[in-house]
Amino acid sequence: MPGRVSTRSSSTSQATHIVSSQNLSTRRTAASSRIEIPDEGPSTSLRTRICEIFKDAQRSSAGHRKLATSLRKVQEACCYEIPHAQGKVQEKFEEDDFNLEVARCVIRLLCVKKSESVGDRIVHFLGTFLRRASEKDIALLPEEQVEEKQTLPETPSTRLTAHILSILLPLLDSKEKVVRFRATQLVAQVINSLDSIEDEYYQLIRTGLLKRMRDKEPTIRVQAVLGLGRLAGNETEEDQEEPASDDDDTSSLLRKLLEVLQNDSSTDVRRSLLLNLPLTPTTLPFLLERARDVDPAIRRALYSRLLPALGDFRHLSLSMREKLLRWGLRDRDETVRKATGRLFSQRWIEDCAASATAGESKPTAEDIFPNLDGLLELLERIDVVNSATGSGIATEAMREFWSERQDYRHAFIFDDAFWDRLTPESVFVARSFNDFCKEETGTFELLAEEKMPEVTKLAFFLQRYTNDLVNRMRYNNAMTESEEQEDTVEKEFIVEQLLHIAKALDYTDEIGRRKMFSLLRETLAIEELPEEITRLVVDVLSGVCGSEAAGEREFCGIVLEAIAEVHDNVAPDEPLADNDDGSFHSARSELSDSTPTKARSGGSATAAKDDNSEMVEAKAVREIMINIKCLHIAQCMLENVEGSLQQNIHLVTTLNNLVVPAVRSHEAPIRERGLLCLGLCCLLDKALADENLTLFLHCFTKGHDALQVSALHILCDIFTTHSNLLTAETADPALHRSLYRVFSRGLKAAHAPEVQSAATTALCKLMLTSVVEDEDLLKQLVTLFFDPATKDNAAVIQALSYFLPVFCHSKRENMEKMAAVAAAVVHTHVNLADELEEGEEVVSATTVANMLLDWTDTRKLVAQDVAVVTYNGARDTEVKGTNGDVHLTLAETLLERAMTYGCPKEERKTLVNMVGKICIISNSSREKLQTVTDLATEAMDAKIATDTTTRNALNKIHQALCNALGEADSVGRSAQGPNANETVAGHRLGTEDISDVEGTLLKLEEKRTVTPGQDALVDELLLDENEDL
Repeated sequence: MPGRVSTRSSSTSQATHIVSSQNLSTRRTAASSRIEIPDEGPSTSLRTRICEIFKDAQRSSAGHRKLATSLRKVQEACCYEIPHAQGKVQEKFEEDDFNLEVARCVIRLLCVKKSESVGDRIVHFLGTFLRRASEKDIALLPEEQVEEKQTLPETPSTRLTAHILSILLPLLDSKEKVVRFRATQLVAQVINSLDSIEDEYYQLIRTGLLKRMRDKEPTIRVQAVLGLGRLAGNETEEDQEEPASDDDDTSSLLRKLLEVLQNDSSTDVRRSLLLNLPLTPTTLPFLLERARDVDPAIRRALYSRLLPALGDFRHLSLSMREKLLRWGLRDRDETVRKATGRLFSQRWIEDCAASATAGESKPTAEDIFPNLDGLLELLERIDVVNSATGSGIATEAMREFWSERQDYRHAFIFDDAFWDRLTPESVFVARSFNDFCKEETGTFELLAEEKMPEVTKLAFFLQRYTNDLVNRMRYNNAMTESEEQEDTVEKEFIVEQLLHIAKALDYTDEIGRRKMFSLLRETLAIEELPEEITRLVVDVLSGVCGSEAAGEREFCGIVLEAIAEVHDNVAPDEPLADNDDGSFHSARSELSDSTPTKARSGGSATAAKDDNSEMVEAKAVREIMINIKCLHIAQCMLENVEGSLQQNIHLVTTLNNLVVPAVRSHEAPIRERGLLCLGLCCLLDKALADENLTLFLHCFTKGHDALQVSALHILCDIFTTHSNLLTAETADPALHRSLYRVFSRGLKAAHAPEVQSAATTALCKLMLTSVVEDEDLLKQLVTLFFDPATKDNAAVIQALSYFLPVFCHSKRENMEKMAAVAAAVVHTHVNLADELEEGEEVVSATTVANMLLDWTDTRKLVAQDVAVVTYNGARDTEVKGTNGDVHLTLAETLLERAMTYGCPKEERKTLVNMVGKICIISNSSREKLQTVTDLATEAMDAKIATDTTTRNALNKIHQALCNALGEADSVGRSAQGPNANETVAGHRLGTEDISDVEGTLLKLEEKRTVTPGQDALVDELLLDENEDL
């Protein structure tokens, strides 16, 4: 099809988007924020045809391709000479006429609001047409011209695009947000519809969209980043490596987009960037970082759209895989957790299964699923040895996997060959499958019984792998330091997983129970057994013996025998104890006693002395290790016992012969482990706990950080179990004072975050259970919540953000305590803000006041004071309204503090503004209403409000109090009449006033405020075993 000679120059332009400064300045000068409608002239058949096409395009998106084809035919009729044309267009039109008519329709679109869907349809239609027209124009060009590199030939489509952009780009700076939005949307659509664009417009588009990326309207910023995301992929590596600059024309576009991705306040902007930025090694860390975004929609988009489209997950690092799984499976939002589960159980397993079956021919779907080798590789890729223990994520990931993949559940066969060749990955598959089936009910339990081995067979497998582990550990211990030792981590992991399986088995089979019982009894007495395996052995042994009293006594007796056997290894040929401390004696003191005090003369004497010292020191270290091992076994036993201490002779023996001597030991590691065991014993006996409270308080006062944390945990557990030690009438007041001093000191331990978080968590638990009811400690907790010094202590912030609203909204008494300390909290917070250094930030006093008002709002009580309307047998209505005495008590406290001499101006302003926001309910106590009204009148007379805002707040609350007091008086008078059938807070009320009361309650409910929730992740407390008392 021959091309018509154009009135414009047919030159080509380079595709390196380089633009001269003269051209750029000319464009900027011509910019205008107004929409100038060109002179349309008389109507033509071309205009009618194009308008009909655009009219049909705005009705539905279904026919856009057909309409784009029709518009393309009109364009070809105007731009090309079509042979054998049958005169469908009666008049002859030029290319400029066609461009003018299309631009005329585009201009009409700029004033269409975002809420009108027809505008979006026209924008999408224009993009579809430009893409189709560009493809058709390229197909009509000669092959020699198409194959030229770095050139962009001029075609009717490129000229139409340039004409449209010349109209839209000046309007990006319009003052009207609707015009800016549509102009930005059209420019972004044009960019995403074309493969290339002229250089002279590239820099103009880039500069204009960068400005709109900082627009105050989020919808405009969304369209800007959609266009810039396409441009960012065209930047060369040299451009990205340039240093950052404030100049939009020279600074890296990709760097700016990544900054917006991290810091933009709009969810839609961040989500658009997440899904449209190019996937490169530079952008990938920033994209994966959105797994911690505050908006669940963005987190869900990452797991459901970005990561599945990323390709093979094995390109990610091991730490990033583990983080993505942990963040996703433990997300607060259920949809994010489900998306992560589908990613792991479908997309990631598909990558591993495909590579496991890859051969000469491409594997089919039937060859890929289910595939045991692929699942084993998947577990290896997430480092199951480390991620399946402690707080690892592998257990949760496999739970989601078994829940999603029914084909894998039924395809796996755990036969003898499987158990004979166990690896860390395969044994974890069996353990996770068994746990999943046991947690579910019905068919899954039957499936576990069908596939898992019986108790006797599992005991033999456990014995085999345990013996293998112990032999390897003994072999390593016998080797010298110069010889290379074999790693036993994988063998330990296999034994641990087998014990987890044994823990969930049913021991009704007596033969299997006896076999497992004897095996565990022998295993527990092995000195070289790691602590985690020892703990699991004790747990399984507790389940085998049973939870009844007789079973507990048998269990304690067996564990005590194992402890005796382990302790025999200290000195097999000598008595177990040779001092006054019973089973324990100080290895360090023995070392010092055995060392000669005088140096002997001669080389042989010195050598003998050194050899003797080394032997004694090695024996002392071995004795400490054996004693710690015995205490660890005892600790595991005490954690599995629930019966009375005095009624179990084995527990009494353990306490007297093992725990008490350990507490009296001179060795810090033994003493600290003994303290933990003593704390567990105190949970089983109230009298023992009462006797040793002073000891635990002393450990906190004199101990190091790790010991203080342990002491706080023990004290919290003791008072939670034996709450009457503090709440009883016979409780010692000195004990209260000592305990409160301990918690107060712990809350102030900003230098030790672990101690501060332990004290906060313990005190929150005790206050929630009403064991501790001290208002001064409550004040310290609230002050600590707003203290900027604790902003980096996530454990403290998490605990308090949960505790404070739950504590106040659970009981009216707790609200009254919060109201009593509110004024003191505001006073402390204002003083703290004044003492801050320059650059430090603190929560505003207004935020503190609003949260205190929310915590003392009786309308939010969970268990009581809910507005209810009921009917008795006589069809009389009874209205039970919320009692607002708590807010009145708060107002009384705040006004008294505000009228105190010496109250700072800033504090007084905050207090008065708080009073202006309290909830006044007419059915509150009349005495309270009168008291607060008198205080408000006195405050107005004293003129404590010095500015307009506080004066208005004080006048407003005074008027509300007077109105409520008048309503209370009218209710009291109507209560004396014979027709008063309804009650509100103890006053009789006529039937005609019921609607007024209901309306008042409804208005109060509408005024309810919501405090934004705060959350953070609570880290585990780390104990420092190396520090001494």
